[in-house]
Amino acid sequence: MNIDDLAWEKMDGLIPAIVQDAFDGRVLMQGYMNKEALRVTFESGKVTFWSRSRQQLWTKGETSSHYLDLVDIHPDCDLDSLLIRARQEGPTCHLGLDTCFDKEGKVSPDLAFLADLERVIATRDEERPAGSYTTSLLESGIKRIAQKVGEEGVETALAAAAGGDEELLNESADLIYHLLVLLRSRKLELGTMVEVLRVRHGG
Repeated sequence: MNIDDLAWEKMDGLIPAIVQDAFDGRVLMQGYMNKEALRVTFESGKVTFWSRSRQQLWTKGETSSHYLDLVDIHPDCDLDSLLIRARQEGPTCHLGLDTCFDKEGKVSPDLAFLADLERVIATRDEERPAGSYTTSLLESGIKRIAQKVGEEGVETALAAAAGGDEELLNESADLIYHLLVLLRSRKLELGTMVEVLRVRHGG
């Protein structure tokens, strides 16, 4: 993308920028960029905006450390707005929420819950709270976790062959959860597995 090709003249040198979570697709926030903010974003890897109220550049997270790490940027068809895909380092909204558009927790894409679940499992791994099933599973070791994935896989297959829809859904949920724990035990992420599927699919 050539910065100078964007339609800066339409809004007196500013372009609206929508930030989207690169993994789960949630819309995190909206801000404005001028050419300098866009250049700084590319150079630093941290999403940076132009503050219209303060009339200066500001990097999201510069005071809270809740940065938005740049993944990529896509202009729209008219070259007058930007879609920025980024990864969060903590909540994006100043209210302490992950996104500025979801006070009631109702606007996340359905599959975004898998990302939330992965984050919870990662937190359990780091903190190891007592009484947590995830903690006990992680502490049992990778062989036991792998065994559980195998057991849940068999139960899912049996439910598909001889059970009802509700049983199949419940067993599938168990399988997905245990698979996420297994990936975490190897310090792997769901997003990496998704990328393998994307490559197999042809892009």
